[in-house]
Amino acid sequence: MTKVNVTDVILRDAHQSLIATRMRTEDMLPICDKLDQVGYWSLEVWGGATFDACVRFLKEDPWQRLRQLKAALPNTRLQMLLRGQNLLGYRHYADDVVETFVQKAADNGIDVFRVFDALNDLRNLQTAMTAVKKSGKHAQGTICYTTSPVHTIDLFVQQAKDLRDMGADSIAIKDMAGLLTPYATYDLVKAIKENVELPLFIHSHATAGLAAQCQLKAIEAGADNIDTAISAFAWGTSHPATESQVAALKGTQWDTGLDLALLSEISDYFKAVRKKYHQFESEFTREDVSVQINQVPGGMMSNLANQLKEQNALDKIQEVFQEIPRVREDLGFPPLVTPSSQIVGTQAVLNILSGERYKTITNEVRRYLQGGYGRPPAQVDDVLRRKAIGNEEPNEGRPADLLKPEMANLKEAIGALAESEEDVLTYAMFQDIGKQFLEERAAGTLQPEPLLPPDAGTAGRPVDPGVATEFKIDVHGETYEVAITGAGGMHGNKRSIFLTLDGVPDEITLETLGSFAGTTASGRAQASAPGHITTAMPGNIVEVLVQEGDQVTAGQALLITEAMKMETEVQATIAGTVKAVNVAKGDRVTPGEVLVDIEPEA
Repeated sequence: MTKVNVTDVILRDAHQSLIATRMRTEDMLPICDKLDQVGYWSLEVWGGATFDACVRFLKEDPWQRLRQLKAALPNTRLQMLLRGQNLLGYRHYADDVVETFVQKAADNGIDVFRVFDALNDLRNLQTAMTAVKKSGKHAQGTICYTTSPVHTIDLFVQQAKDLRDMGADSIAIKDMAGLLTPYATYDLVKAIKENVELPLFIHSHATAGLAAQCQLKAIEAGADNIDTAISAFAWGTSHPATESQVAALKGTQWDTGLDLALLSEISDYFKAVRKKYHQFESEFTREDVSVQINQVPGGMMSNLANQLKEQNALDKIQEVFQEIPRVREDLGFPPLVTPSSQIVGTQAVLNILSGERYKTITNEVRRYLQGGYGRPPAQVDDVLRRKAIGNEEPNEGRPADLLKPEMANLKEAIGALAESEEDVLTYAMFQDIGKQFLEERAAGTLQPEPLLPPDAGTAGRPVDPGVATEFKIDVHGETYEVAITGAGGMHGNKRSIFLTLDGVPDEITLETLGSFAGTTASGRAQASAPGHITTAMPGNIVEVLVQEGDQVTAGQALLITEAMKMETEVQATIAGTVKAVNVAKGDRVTPGEVLVDIEPEA
């Protein structure tokens, strides 16, 4: 008998893929006793986007979640997804941050670290892999699967050998977009198993409807482990159902030995849980074989859809999907996984909405072309590179070699708000929202985003009963349906208000809760002159680089905005004098608003 082992992703990737990573710890703990009885090889419970979602939306301490899950699952290995030198953030961190993070994750309960790099630049895995080995935990070296002229079986086999030589305890094939096909899977697994004597794991999303077939062919070729999701959170852009794969292998030489009756009880529990998060469901997380064409992972699809809907441009989503492969080719065929999926996706949106390719180039694309994320898999478009970074020579070395140790400065910057080294690492991952989280925790004002009941338009903290909670507004000829769903805690004289705009959850900040009048629009004028500087897509102001009276030149950076977790410079379209700056750091902005007013040169 050659038993196939199962890793269930119900507590991490399954809900990340289907309900925007919104499952709360309170809905995980009650079922942990049964999950712990199943006999999984491991449960994936942490990493990926869960850390971000805990801090940003759920107002939960992700470290506390991990500790609680470890206590509730004493007989099961706990696994996390780690982005190599990116850890759980969206930039590279210095080696001392990576080493500290891995050790703290191990101390708090992680047994298996699945370590990957978005570009498959294995230099970006070395520090994390070494740290995992030092902690005494299982280091799983990971290959991000994608298709392109340069991504061949020979390349993937060589990467598997390099990961083995790096000290990997196992190898994972991470098919984040659902690009594997059954016979390609068989050939790839067979080739790797013939060359590398390590356990091989298959992680394939069901986006194209092929993942279950791919896993069966992988098993026939010698794969040892498969990733699945309890059926209540399976299929679509998630994973094959655990119960289906267990049933498929039952009575064969690969029988998993797992109890279908117990798995069914667990699924019944999660069916009820999923209903609680209905507001985060998306039509773009259904199975769609077009992923084989555009290579867009499901989580990326729903994110792009929300961004386009936010600016009444959802009708352009197919144009964006067509643009994504073109941008990917221009950037040297990076696999579309965090953070490269955001880098490519955001740039594709900008290209379509601005009506001109690369009229605006995000800071992350510039950093990518400078070598800031590592070595692209193939040659990048030279015209784009010159437009983005001029004659600057890209860094050919390991990006983290340019970074100085950070932990001491991070500890000093966050100060007394950090009660532990784990808190410092929370701040390190996402400095603005991490600091806000720690401030709210200290003040006792942590308030998660509200959940909408299936049959009501309000939830969360009660709002003023004298204020309408559902209404329509007209802005420049467009009608929007707004529902106030709850209110957060006070921060000085400001309070967060949770709402949905045409069904999409959002958040605004008001000076007081006394009235909603005048808060549905910024009050900024609409751009109508050459010196009226606006943005191509909605986002938040990260930095204001000029002030009233400054002399600026055409092309000079005036503001930095953030959208879809990517930063973009807003540049002057003409030379002249800054007559007015209508935004401040933290402000929410939308296309068409005058953010900076420039008086043209005489």
